[in-house]
Amino acid sequence: MTIASAPSLAPAPAQPRARRRVRVSWSLAVSIVLAVLFAIAAVAPTVLATHSPTAQGFADALQGPSLAHWFGTDEAGRDLYSRVVHGTRESLLIGIGAAGIALVAALVLGSLAALGDRVTATIVNRAIEVVFAFPNLLLALLLVSILGPSPWTQVVAVGVSTAPGYARMVRGQILSAKDAGYVEAARALGHGWWRILGRHILPNAIRPLVAVFTMAIGQSIVWASGLSFLGLGVAPPSSEWGALLDAGRVNILQAPWLTFIPGLVILVLALTATTIGKSIQNSLEKGR
Repeated sequence: MTIASAPSLAPAPAQPRARRRVRVSWSLAVSIVLAVLFAIAAVAPTVLATHSPTAQGFADALQGPSLAHWFGTDEAGRDLYSRVVHGTRESLLIGIGAAGIALVAALVLGSLAALGDRVTATIVNRAIEVVFAFPNLLLALLLVSILGPSPWTQVVAVGVSTAPGYARMVRGQILSAKDAGYVEAARALGHGWWRILGRHILPNAIRPLVAVFTMAIGQSIVWASGLSFLGLGVAPPSSEWGALLDAGRVNILQAPWLTFIPGLVILVLALTATTIGKSIQNSLEKGR
């Protein structure tokens, strides 16, 4: 009679963990490449520019896009592509500054509206609703008319005019975090209010603002360019994109590329920022 051998008690060899594949959509990949190019143009514009942005050549005035001048030339013969590249830094600084002002103001107002006492919350909420009722461009025009046109006024006007929408978002995030289970657990453990606020409520309420800030940069550049196009922002001969729009409308019939191409660049940057911001938002929601 044969005796069955006892089963081996040796541990089974560890199986290699399957690596999670990170899938990057083509739109996000293109947006990342464009963001890198915009960053290079802002930090080192001479790397991408093909001509001096101020070099004039009246013999080449109002030439259409060609191999010599990729975006054409303006009325003074200046290379439009090089001017767009050199204007990236100023346009991005305006967009980042306006977005920063908007989100800081939104964080303060949203926190007061959600965490303040009844009187404070009521006053702040009513103020946010009143300002939010004004169209962004109308409010920005009002502020520029009061403070006077300048780059800093442009930043403040765009930031203040877009802040109410973000403030309502912050208020909703904080109210949602206040009722979350982890806050109730912290209270049950005897943690103080300020500790709960600093370690649980504000970090979880502010985290989505990372994606919002990215998208707000593109939106702020669009609004700031609109002010410049109306003659209430950075004035020509600056290479800021809104100023290029303002300068190009004079010759829009003879040289439509002077208006179309800067407007297209503004649109591309806004779409790039929105795509990257949406990707960050989706990653945060999935807990990656």
